[in-house]
Amino acid sequence: MDCFFAAVEMRDNPQWRDIPLAIGGSADRRGVIATCNYPARKYGIHSAMSTAQALKRCPQLKLVRGSMQRYVEESRRIREIFSRYTEHIEPLSLDEAYLDVSDSQLFQGSATLIAGDIRRAIFAETGLTASAGVAPCKFVAKIASDINKPDGLYTVTPAELDGFVRKLELKAIPGVGKVTWEKLQAMGLFTCDDVRRYPFDKLIKRFGKFGLALWQRSHGQDLRKVKAGRQRKSVGAEVTLPQDLYDFEQCWQVAESLFGKLQQRLAACQQDLAIQSQGVKLKFSDFVQTTVEHRQSRLDKAAFVPLLHEALSRQQGRGIRLVGLHVALPTEADSQQLCFELPSLECQSA
Repeated sequence: MDCFFAAVEMRDNPQWRDIPLAIGGSADRRGVIATCNYPARKYGIHSAMSTAQALKRCPQLKLVRGSMQRYVEESRRIREIFSRYTEHIEPLSLDEAYLDVSDSQLFQGSATLIAGDIRRAIFAETGLTASAGVAPCKFVAKIASDINKPDGLYTVTPAELDGFVRKLELKAIPGVGKVTWEKLQAMGLFTCDDVRRYPFDKLIKRFGKFGLALWQRSHGQDLRKVKAGRQRKSVGAEVTLPQDLYDFEQCWQVAESLFGKLQQRLAACQQDLAIQSQGVKLKFSDFVQTTVEHRQSRLDKAAFVPLLHEALSRQQGRGIRLVGLHVALPTEADSQQLCFELPSLECQSA
């Protein structure tokens, strides 16, 4: 979907259609933007940006709290439209999904025509626009869906796949974030074609599992199937603070207040409370975030203490603007699911 939350608000409030609009944030500027419309994006505003920075770039920005209930209802309507075309639907979020239409007989099996008809139905029934990418594999379809946004469609046929992937910048591959992209550039790797010409053994030695995934994607390989029943992988609770915190005791008080909420959310989706690991996330005053996690079979409040100490050891005098707790849930092994994350505990927010 195109700027989904903002699009719902513009549809329901036509007076906001042509002005810079953002969902989220807060009047005291401590919040974070959830999403924004395209007029706001012209000012460089994007999701995960602080409200203060967004308002600095665009003082006339219209901030709306939004209604998650309405967004969920619209997402269900869109999911029902998907189900008319295929039962192979893998939701990624409220506003994004993979569809496998390889077995469909609609439009004589043309995935491009099916995608076009889905977009038409969504607009006719909801008044919202969607963009689609059509490709032989998942990661290329996802990239293609962004090419003609908003309200666009882009197809990469099997015959075009190799040429499309060769020219692809590595930062476009889903999962290659800012830190990873900087490391790849430092190695002289900018496109998939660069990776193809780079020694495979050096790539694996440098990045391990990530190196294998990157090599496969750079050759247009993605064996992951569309999985209709995605298993939840984690549960968390976090809070953006009204004022920066600076010491362990202050942060631990916040962590303790979050523990009950985390416990309730875990119990709602994992009756035996079994977990794989538990972790702490901090976001510093400069918006760099760090995460520390240890393997753990059962949720243990006391185990968060050393994790918080370790996360705070990276503080370097910065204030703490967000504290979060999370657990990873046991999942079934999927040998075809490749991970793009570098084996590092620290990452930077966009």
